[in-house]
Amino acid sequence: MANNRNDLELVERLSVFITNVKHEIAKVIVGQDQIINDLLVALLSRGHCLLIGVPGLAKTLLIKTFSEVLDLKFNRIQFTPDLMPGDITGTEIIDENPVTHKREFRFIKGPIFANLILADEINRTPPKTQSALLEAMQEFKVTAAGFTHKLEQPFFVLATQNPIEQEGTYPLPEAQLDRFMFNLWLDYPKFEDEIEIIRKTTSDYNPQLHKIIKADELIIFQNLIKRVPVADNVIQYAVNFVNSTRPTNGNTHPFVKEWISWGAGPRASQYLILAAKTKTVMEGRFTPSIDDVKSFLIPVLRHRIIPNFSAESEGINSVEIIKKLS
Repeated sequence: MANNRNDLELVERLSVFITNVKHEIAKVIVGQDQIINDLLVALLSRGHCLLIGVPGLAKTLLIKTFSEVLDLKFNRIQFTPDLMPGDITGTEIIDENPVTHKREFRFIKGPIFANLILADEINRTPPKTQSALLEAMQEFKVTAAGFTHKLEQPFFVLATQNPIEQEGTYPLPEAQLDRFMFNLWLDYPKFEDEIEIIRKTTSDYNPQLHKIIKADELIIFQNLIKRVPVADNVIQYAVNFVNSTRPTNGNTHPFVKEWISWGAGPRASQYLILAAKTKTVMEGRFTPSIDDVKSFLIPVLRHRIIPNFSAESEGINSVEIIKKLS
């Protein structure tokens, strides 16, 4: 890649794009630099994100601001217990043809047909409706009444969850969780950031956001990520680490067998390498290092490692296991 002049120019353009996007988002969102950076990594990697945080941390505002800065079609789906799969994917209706006057079925596209989807409080709806996202997130298409409808590219799902109120919620199945590239947790803002938040939100401050990038250019950047070369030892590190989370692996640490029911699958290794490649290009470099992979261990593996009862009884969660392994 380093010898391709066009790719070199794209790396420079991507650097400008990242700087401009962060500048625009900072007009509305105070702090949360790491979360914003990880969202950009997922977007450029063609991944999806699960965003978890207590109420009042501006999860929805962050994603809405993200969509306003990117010149992409945006839809928000508020997940509720009575939401049906057809409310997400779309449904067929009987319509009369104005020319032939014959009645025929017509597909009405649902809110999933957009570039950027906010799945708000995704754990508030039953698994049947949650699964309506599965095909769309993995295959970038929707099947309805026997017909397949392709989704526009780029396609990016950002789902939010509230970790406090568990009454009336439906935990995401492992198959659905595995579709998310990152599991990101929002922390409380720093003291200085909270002062700035209060100052802005309790005044007549009304920032004007500018659109930074269109869908076609974003796809060019996404294709650029695929062309980034990776050394064999970096790939081997990612695969070895993911293998070390599996209790069935004979060479793994004893505490893994003691604390983990299920380890991460191959998709974790794929996302670790994609994230490392994206981080590399965002920083103006041309090939990722092992340290780049290490920086994404927690967001990629946090939701892919299933601690067993023994770990839970000792207060051990997946993040602590990841840290102990690294």
